[in-house]
Amino acid sequence: MFKLEQIKKSEEQSLRSQAVAKAQQAKKVEQTPELTREMVEAEKTYRQGAISIKDLIAPASFQVNPNYLILGGKYVRTIFVVSYPRFISIGWFAPIINLNSTFDIGMFFYPVESAIVLKQLKNKVGNLEAQIIGDAEKGAARDPLRETALRDIEALRDALTQGTEKFFQFALYVTIYADKIEELDKLSNEVENIFGSRLVYSKRVYWQAEQGFNSTLPLGNDELFIAFNMNSSPVASSFPFISSELTSDSGILYGINRHNNSLILFDRFSLQNANSVVFATSGAGKSYTIKLEVLRSLMMGTDVIIIDPENEYKHLSEAVGGTYINISLASDNKINPFDLPRSVSGESKADDIIRSGVITVKGLIRLMLGDLSHEEDSIIDRALLETYAKKDITPDCDLAKIEAPIMQDFQDILEGMEGGANLALRLRKYTQGTFSGLFNSPTNVKMNNQLICFSVRDLEDELRPIAIYVIINYIWNVVRSEMKKRVLVIDEAWWLMQHEDSAKFVYALVKRCRKYYLGVTTITQDVNDFLVSPYGQAIVTNSALQLLLKQSPASIDLIQKTFVLTEGEKYLLLECGVGEGIFFAGNKHVAIKVVASYTEDQLITSDPRQLLEIEEAKKEFAASQEQEG
Repeated sequence: MFKLEQIKKSEEQSLRSQAVAKAQQAKKVEQTPELTREMVEAEKTYRQGAISIKDLIAPASFQVNPNYLILGGKYVRTIFVVSYPRFISIGWFAPIINLNSTFDIGMFFYPVESAIVLKQLKNKVGNLEAQIIGDAEKGAARDPLRETALRDIEALRDALTQGTEKFFQFALYVTIYADKIEELDKLSNEVENIFGSRLVYSKRVYWQAEQGFNSTLPLGNDELFIAFNMNSSPVASSFPFISSELTSDSGILYGINRHNNSLILFDRFSLQNANSVVFATSGAGKSYTIKLEVLRSLMMGTDVIIIDPENEYKHLSEAVGGTYINISLASDNKINPFDLPRSVSGESKADDIIRSGVITVKGLIRLMLGDLSHEEDSIIDRALLETYAKKDITPDCDLAKIEAPIMQDFQDILEGMEGGANLALRLRKYTQGTFSGLFNSPTNVKMNNQLICFSVRDLEDELRPIAIYVIINYIWNVVRSEMKKRVLVIDEAWWLMQHEDSAKFVYALVKRCRKYYLGVTTITQDVNDFLVSPYGQAIVTNSALQLLLKQSPASIDLIQKTFVLTEGEKYLLLECGVGEGIFFAGNKHVAIKVVASYTEDQLITSDPRQLLEIEEAKKEFAASQEQEG
């Protein structure tokens, strides 16, 4: 029995050990995939070795000092901006961007809820008003700083409430690199001086050199978090890439981009319309700029017509062989305001042409005679139709073979009409009186040159807007008669904005000229007179090209409102030099500096001293030629 029990026990132990062995073997089989994966990873690691991308780009050493780092063989320092002035101009950061050195820039924008800011501003306004009232009650002198701060806060509150501005916390860091510590200190001083010249206060990192370096790495980590409260406009002016590129394959050179020194090459006829407006104070270089554009447009084959109120374009016209036409009471050059287009291309009927001519002449009569009653307006309308009919100009005639009436014919018709005697009497000074030499003759002016200048300098101020109206009407008739690539320059256009009829006529011209391949350039120094007129505003809206040069403080607010300028652009126009400003082309605009070559400058200069020198040189040359002859 004993032996049987031992055999049974040994068999049970054997079976148990086999079961354990099988279980261990099964467990080992289950772990095989994990072991396989571990072996594969180990193999990859082994094959990669110790070298990785990080090892390739990382410096050989990294030493942290209180206010700079040593990165391999480079010395590195971060400069951060602490505060900004009350006003900051657009492009103020450009000198830093254009430094010929190696550096990194970090900008961080943290939006702040307007409700939070408005609540804080409300408390600040209350404190300032209390302080101002307290000073007044004590009899203390007024504090300009507090009053200015109160006005600024009120303006910011309005902008935030209306949604035209947002509020941010803005952090700006610049990390510079140098090979030696002396070069690093020199470059640091240069950067700080540039900031200081803009009244921007900056500091160097101290015991935060590593955090400053990390903040300018392309990781988006702000480890310094030294931010300044700003609204949208100054934040936008701090952005480094602010300048649009206006360099195209065709067109003329208008100037140099002040922000990045690129060329502003542009073809005005490539826009939705070729119209342009130029606003500037006297002496800001507007005529100089336009003469430069005219000269370069002539080289590109464009015909140019100029209305010159001060003989500023005479020297240019003589230099390029243009036609200079003097319109005055004593001049032999005459323009008949009753002229119609010399030929019709078939797109307009004779009836429409005559009706348009009557409306245009009626606007001229209003300028000449002043305000008219409804009855007088009706009499003049009927008299004009009869004046044309007297010369057999009817809807059935051939307009290419007509002889246009003159002002005397119109007066004769008025005298024979019931109710027209008084109007004829008022008109007599333009036919037989003091002003009879201007509008009472057939047209003898020919426009068969690439450059045509009409001078109205010798006209009295009373006649000048009337004469410009007649000249523009004559030019418009010529433009409609033959389609060519043309530019019409109207200098001192504010003369025409003073009267509703002339302003309406210029607006209609600007609106319709695109169909006839014409671009109209209106130039004015009296911005208020021009923009206050609703037609002046409409002319700006219908001009795809706009040039703003230096402006006066009296008109800058109206300019800012009309052209939706930022505060930085506003102060740029107040502080810029001669020939500098903002150039708008469609939706893009850049800061421009007009630059001419020496030869171009000699042809277009308006400086009296230079003009006298040129005249003296001409006389000396003529005298030497006579002596040699």
